[in-house]
Amino acid sequence: MGQGYFVTGTDTGIGKTTVSCALLRALAAQGHKVIGMKPIAAGVENGKWHDVEQLLAASNVNVTRQQINPYAFDPPISPHLAAQQAGREIDLAVIQQAYQTLSAQADRVVVEGVGGFLVPVNQHQTGADLARALNLPVILVVGMRLGCLNHALLAAQAIKIAGLTLAGWVANCIDPQMLAVAENIATLQQRLDGSLLGVVLFDSEMDLQESARLLDLVTL
Repeated sequence: MGQGYFVTGTDTGIGKTTVSCALLRALAAQGHKVIGMKPIAAGVENGKWHDVEQLLAASNVNVTRQQINPYAFDPPISPHLAAQQAGREIDLAVIQQAYQTLSAQADRVVVEGVGGFLVPVNQHQTGADLARALNLPVILVVGMRLGCLNHALLAAQAIKIAGLTLAGWVANCIDPQMLAVAENIATLQQRLDGSLLGVVLFDSEMDLQESARLLDLVTL
């Protein structure tokens, strides 16, 4: 049974997919069989869920879209609302079973969450319940922009309350105009329990191999 990681973020649109794919590339470069999983996807564009496509492309084990993505919804809205509109309900047991199947085929499974850590996934459960159901160490993607200190510390607190381990975090420099980036990163290094795994630079031309080389996975 392979080791897994649950990737969450300080917000939606914060770079979880970029970091998840970079993690997959870095782990594959270490010789591991890797699979990226997106249990819940919300937001289709031109007939495709691009997060799912990117994770599939970054995996080096032959799996299908349906295997890595049990729930896919068209509108880019909170998953519990998207499921309601589709007349469905997200069942964490279905996701658990899908993860177990993938984990049996790979050395490492990188599970990308949906939205932020506490986003509702059904009427009673959140992304925290999903991470807890899979019982995986968490990697937090911190979008480096004004307000990120509060967002990161709140997310870390929620991860701790859920009884999960913050295995590490990645600083994703999404705002090229942000002031005092290094100082903000240093502040988070002092206050977050998990290790800084790397700083992903804001560069629309940077490919995943380059991003993967920016990550230090020694502590994972």
